[in-house]
Amino acid sequence: MKKYAYIGCIGFLGIITTEFGVIGILPQIAEYYNISIDKAGILLSAFALVIALTGPFMTLLFSGFDRKKIMFTTLFIFLITGVVSSFSPPFWLLMLVRILPAFLQPVYIAMALSVAVSKGNKSNENELMSIVFSGIAIAMVTTVPFATYIASKLTWEYSFMIQALVSFIALCFIYFGLPNMPVKEKKSYGSQIQILKKPTFIISSAMNFFMISAWFSMYSYFAEYLNKTKEMDNTMVSYMLFIFGIVGVLASFVSGKMLNKNVKKTTLFFLSGTFIIPILLHFSGGNTWATIAVVALWGFLYSPSFLNASTYMISSAPEAMEFANSLATSFGNLGVTIGTTIGGLVIVQYGVEYTPWLTLVFGILAILMMGIRHKIETFQKSNR
Repeated sequence: MKKYAYIGCIGFLGIITTEFGVIGILPQIAEYYNISIDKAGILLSAFALVIALTGPFMTLLFSGFDRKKIMFTTLFIFLITGVVSSFSPPFWLLMLVRILPAFLQPVYIAMALSVAVSKGNKSNENELMSIVFSGIAIAMVTTVPFATYIASKLTWEYSFMIQALVSFIALCFIYFGLPNMPVKEKKSYGSQIQILKKPTFIISSAMNFFMISAWFSMYSYFAEYLNKTKEMDNTMVSYMLFIFGIVGVLASFVSGKMLNKNVKKTTLFFLSGTFIIPILLHFSGGNTWATIAVVALWGFLYSPSFLNASTYMISSAPEAMEFANSLATSFGNLGVTIGTTIGGLVIVQYGVEYTPWLTLVFGILAILMMGIRHKIETFQKSNR
């Protein structure tokens, strides 16, 4: 039964529109508040840092609550964030309302995934999870570029109005589409925390962190990069986000099918983009058509990154799926924070054109972690 997975996807769409919707308007926000682009980037990195630091604890805390009520509450807070932000409040208040929903975001993701697979077969769990995670890719092809486009034609405040509207629609789907889902048998905290003793899970967490850091050291400054290095205006950037996203939707479903067959090979295949994209962006130069082609490939290889990272981590600790996924969300968002922060520092010190090479460095570290996990698993098998 895929209905619950699709409802989880719509909720994810609302969440991602709020979290990543600022990416296309960071230059405008920086100009409005008269701050540097790296300081504006804190709107993204601070959101992600809250998730990274509190995600696992919040998920454990709410693991015994009715799943529908938690999902509904989360989207309601995201709705409030969009409404308040649309009134262009002082920067400190904009930062505060951006941070508040971050506390419950990983809880929503864990609950949505749990609800999605609760009515499915074990054989198609990864496919159901991919439907939920496709909310990221769909946001990239619809709401995020649309909000950026509206901001380019009007003002950046309208982007937050779009985010509020999407959250409201998602809220309605959850309220009317899901039954109450009280937890019948709550797992003890101790049984879930046991996965932190597994070397393969620790290494998988490091891989997740480096992979997401790799992508976001460049992707967080998508608009800035295309503005400065490819001389594209804000309207053209919104078109690039649309292309990026529409290919990403396809990639998410392809990745879901591939993960059902082989988690490690699928993760490695999409991770290869951290090598390929920086090189292709460098050689595309000022050729617009070449840049469009690279952006499309970038969207394809990037879009399933959160799905791949979560599945890769959960595969090393399937006995505690919700807690493992919350840790995957935390380490992924820690990667967003570090990638965005270091990317911003590189821009200030050297220029935005150097951010793709930072992606390459983090990508190498991510693949190294995959190699270490493979060695550990091989050693464990040989000693059984």
